[in-house]
Amino acid sequence: MSISIDLEGRLAVVTGGASGIGLACVRKLHAAGARVAIADRDMAAATRVAAELDALAIAIDVAEESAVDEAARQVAQAGGADILVNCAGVLQRTLPPSQLSLREWDFVARVDLRGTYLCCARFGNDMALRGRGAIVNIASVAGMRSGPLHSYAPAKAGVINLTECLAGEWGPRGVRVNCVSPGFTQTPALDKGFSTRTLASAHLTAQSALGRLVAADEIAHAVTFLASDLASAVTGVNLVVDAGHLVTGSWAAYGGLREGVATTP
Repeated sequence: MSISIDLEGRLAVVTGGASGIGLACVRKLHAAGARVAIADRDMAAATRVAAELDALAIAIDVAEESAVDEAARQVAQAGGADILVNCAGVLQRTLPPSQLSLREWDFVARVDLRGTYLCCARFGNDMALRGRGAIVNIASVAGMRSGPLHSYAPAKAGVINLTECLAGEWGPRGVRVNCVSPGFTQTPALDKGFSTRTLASAHLTAQSALGRLVAADEIAHAVTFLASDLASAVTGVNLVVDAGHLVTGSWAAYGGLREGVATTP
């Protein structure tokens, strides 16, 4: 039995929608029938995608309150957002605290946590006034475990908690708020990590129960589900999509994962 998702007639705003996971979400939401507004700092890229999909392109810098306010005004003129996907974010260099400047720490937290909150506050409040809507925030497995990301990881942990707070705040007004925590996902940003040797592909796949990285489309599938009526009773959850990254680490004490060979009892 196949289950289809129908978002016909709904306006979906995707921040950071011109590249990476955001772009995958834009394409998936559009394929499900939604009108999509691609909100991004890179207006050239957003405009190209918008022309391809007959979508809207809206300039936004989630770190700037005035830019988010203007984007929200434009979306309201277009009928108001029924779906908000907060994908806009920045990564962080894996520096020890002695080398990580407070300026860089503040910038990452300002975009990844404060920017997510700001977009939720502006678009979500409008949803609450209209009595309906779905918000999906993009967090990260980095926000659930220790790692050398002393601003990015706490910011993503904050996004997970923020999701729960806003789910309680707006649930009585018919607005659902959930988040997706991707594992290591094949995007241009991850490719840059490989090219700079900050990350090692072979190590990441070995540290995954499924033995591979996550595809951006797989994150988009999860986002589209949470935005749809199929998840009509789901709010305040953190859906991990990581190819089994989180469940693998504790196996190291036992020599690592077993070889993928079935045995006869």
